[in-house]
Amino acid sequence: MLVRDAMSTMVLTIGPAHTLRQAATLMSARRVGAAVVLDPDAGGLGILTERDILNSVGLGQNPDTEWAGAHTTMDVVFAAPTWTLEEAAGAMAHGGFRHLVVLDRDEPVGVVSVRDIIRCWAPARRVPATTH
Repeated sequence: MLVRDAMSTMVLTIGPAHTLRQAATLMSARRVGAAVVLDPDAGGLGILTERDILNSVGLGQNPDTEWAGAHTTMDVVFAAPTWTLEEAAGAMAHGGFRHLVVLDRDEPVGVVSVRDIIRCWAPARRVPATTH
């Protein structure tokens, strides 16, 4: 199975000037765990995850005054829609990521998460119960 078969095509795109509360509100409303941050001044595409917001709040920072751009990962590993799920899982495991932005012709077309991969693999890997 390929990344394009598993990825979410609901790509939430925000700017670096969104507050963390605004980002969290949008992520919650769309039921996604990450937002693509478009920041031409910082090199283009980054990612802000639920973990980034959680870490900020855990440090006592105010989500109403913290900017998404200050918590965005800009050193992103991107996946291609034609990657296998094994390739995506390997990149996630190697980098310690739970989300990969999927690019097609340098445009974000989706996000694939660990949850997406598990959802695809779980039925295929289910072993029938044996009776004793």
